Amino acid sequence: MSLDAEFERVSMPLENPFTISRGTQTAAENVVVRVTDEAGMTGVGGAAPSSHYGETADTVEAVMPDLLDAVERVGDPHALHAIESELRAVVEGNPAARCAVSIAVHDLAAKRLGVPLHRLWGLDPSDAPKTSFTIGLDDTDRVREKAADAVEAGHSVLKIKLGTVRDRELVDAVREAAPDARLRVDANEAWTPKEAVRKAEWLADRDVEFVEQPVPAENPEGLRYVYERSELPVAADESCVTAADVPAIADRCDIANLKLMKTGGLLEARRAIAAARAHGLEVMCGCMVESNASIAAAAQLAPLLDYADLDGSLLLAEDPYAGINLSDGEIRLAEQDRAGTGARPAEE
Repeated sequence: MSLDAEFERVSMPLENPFTISRGTQTAAENVVVRVTDEAGMTGVGGAAPSSHYGETADTVEAVMPDLLDAVERVGDPHALHAIESELRAVVEGNPAARCAVSIAVHDLAAKRLGVPLHRLWGLDPSDAPKTSFTIGLDDTDRVREKAADAVEAGHSVLKIKLGTVRDRELVDAVREAAPDARLRVDANEAWTPKEAVRKAEWLADRDVEFVEQPVPAENPEGLRYVYERSELPVAADESCVTAADVPAIADRCDIANLKLMKTGGLLEARRAIAAARAHGLEVMCGCMVESNASIAAAAQLAPLLDYADLDGSLLLAEDPYAGINLSDGEIRLAEQDRAGTGARPAEE
């Protein structure tokens, strides 16, 4: 058996500038990987690197030839553990780059068997939770408008980015525009522990579901302080990168938030989910601003999750790839009519 692999960089403008407490993004630079077997069947995966974790599209492109050489050396798309071990042996860091290859190979393996990836894993698509839709930081009127637009599009779960002196005003604006929506907030490490506890009090009054990463990941005792005193459940994102981080956060949060681009691959993502469950945590899967080349793979994990935040492709003005239908927040795995992850060129 032989495999051929290739990659390309894609730049995708966002529908609206996307701002969090660390900065503003107007376009997403992803790298798409394609792995083809000797019969001409192709698996697709995507990397959405984050500079917060030391990756850029340039670093992904720099290591990708070595990663794809490793895939071709293994040669069998069903040897998923061997391939991911080889990828880590070749490039220890660069998790988004490794993840793109992992997704492509999983996509190809499931396609060769003629089943959706969630079916290969034995998952029930009816167990998938709804995904939230993220409202980025903006002026208050614009935040209100974006929340109203999201509700009109059918989204019933909204996530609000916070980390400003206007946090209360922004939450009130969203609640005004979406009185019946489930709300979650994400501070992206912007608060102090005492500030987070104070804000959780009035967030609870506004029927917010939980608060994500209230304090910097470099302050684990601060996270514990918030967890022990907060009126809301606490989700750990930046504090939880791979499965190895789960034991350290188990007594500091209620929810582990994994992202494929942090874990480095689908096998590690599933290990992180299992580790979180073993430690009594609930589980969420988030994303970067990503093409469906990778979001479709994350959606396959949905039946294993308590919460989903997989709106990355919905934030794009145009995506060269189509995937699972998430347009109104429903993760419609049961409607998937293609084997693999369901990712495909948008023009098909």
